[in-house]
This record gives sequence, structure tokens and C-alpha cells, in this order.
Amino acid sequence: MRLSVLLAFALTFAPTALSAQSSFFQNWEDRVRATSAKQPVWPIPVIAPSSQLVQLLRFDVLRQITPTHFATVNIDNGKGLNLIPYRDTEIDITLPPLILHDNAKVVDGAGDFSVVYKYRPFKSPSEAHNYSLGGQVLFTVPTGSYKNGTAVSTFQPTVMGGKGYKRFSLQSAIGGVLPNSSVTQIGRTIAWNTTAQYQVGKIFFPEIESNAAFYHLGPNNGKSQNFVSPGLMISKFKFRKDTRNRNALILGGAFQIATSQYHAYNHAIVFTSRLAF
Repeated sequence: MRLSVLLAFALTFAPTALSAQSSFFQNWEDRVRATSAKQPVWPIPVIAPSSQLVQLLRFDVLRQITPTHFATVNIDNGKGLNLIPYRDTEIDITLPPLILHDNAKVVDGAGDFSVVYKYRPFKSPSEAHNYSLGGQVLFTVPTGSYKNGTAVSTFQPTVMGGKGYKRFSLQSAIGGVLPNSSVTQIGRTIAWNTTAQYQVGKIFFPEIESNAAFYHLGPNNGKSQNFVSPGLMISKFKFRKDTRNRNALILGGAFQIATSQYHAYNHAIVFTSRLAF
């Protein structure tokens, strides 16, 4: 008797549960598709943050050469899962990167865990006014081991925007790295990134970035550094020709060149891979 009751209960409510689950994912897909359609087509630059909203898995690798000619490899580079849970909103959950050194005096280890909240209220697609404007806040938790992360937790508010004209686009972002405590220990940093991109053909976006940082208080008080980074984004390799299918592979790379007297490293090679879904 009990078995028949349980079976009747399952047969009654299982279709409803499956239908609700299917509706949830379908609504999510429709929201992501509508959000993407309302913004320009330019890809997020290789290095700099962007006001563009994306839903994807991102994995980066960064290899830096220091002034003392040692190499540091940053695997993942603080990237991870980017989601669009609400209209005009993106939330990023990033795993601690793995940082490797070829200097025997420096211990390898994990970096910091971080979460990003991004909101982009102003936008227009490429075929209309071709612009995007928004902001984000990045929170970091000092999970780094063996001095491979920041000594304290930080939050980083950033304003980002971009404007396109035909195949050319200019994107810029300015923000600050603000420690929640021990300001004199790590100081405050203003980061300013500007990227010029040009679309060649259907999927090639050669670019050049300026990546600048200005330091206040802390060990680098009064210093600034700048890198010029020529690069290329390839966006997108579609898995299927169906226009409603968003699954695609995005690739990119850049070469950072120090152009300021002070610089934490001489140059770096950056590779980015992104799986849109």
C-alpha cells in the first residue's frame, strides 16, 4: 500500500518538477541571449576589464620575466566562471591561481580567491549607437600561500566603458585596489586600462592595450608603471551554425612590454581561452 502511494506521488509531481527545471534553464538561456543582443559585439580584451557582459568559463596563463631575469608563471590568472543571473548583471567566481617561480628562493603556491559583481545599465548594439557603460566591484580574500597573494582582503571598484565606430572600438576602465585594513602594508593602487580594437574579417580583433598602475602609500608609494600590450582576440569559433546556439570558443593572446622606468616585470606573454555557453 505504501509503495503504491509513493509511486502515485512520484508520477504526479515528477513531471511538474521536470517542467519547472526545464523552464528555469530556458528562462536563463533567453535572458543571456537577450543581454548579449543589446550590447556591441567587441570581445573583452586580452588583459583589461570591460563593460561587456559575458557568460563563459575563462582560463588564462601569464608568463612574466622580472628585471632580475627570473620567470613567474601564473596559471589561471584569477579567472573562472562568469554568469549572467539577472538582466544587465554579471557575477564572476574566480579560483585562486597557481603561481610558479623558477627562482629557487621563492616558494610556489596559490594566489587569492576573488568574486566580481558587474552591472552594465547603459548599452547599445553595434548596428545602433555602438556603446557600453557600466561598473564592477571585485572582492579578494587573502587565500594566497607563501606570499603569492595579497596580505589582506581588498575591494576594487571600477568604472568601465567603450564606444565603437564601424569596425573600430575604444574601451577604457579605471578603478582602485583598496585594502580593507593595513593600508600602509600594501598601499592603494589606481589601475587604468585602455584598449583599441579593430575587427578584421569576421572573427579577428587585433588590439593594443595600455595597462597602467599608480601607487599610493605602501612599499611602492609614489611610483607608477605602464605596459603597452599588442595582442589579438579571435571571437568566436561557433560549435554549431544555429544562430540560437551560444556555445563557442574564444581565444586570444598579448605581449606586454614595460614602458615606464619602474616596472615589476620587464615583459609578459598572456594567453586567454574562453568557453561561452
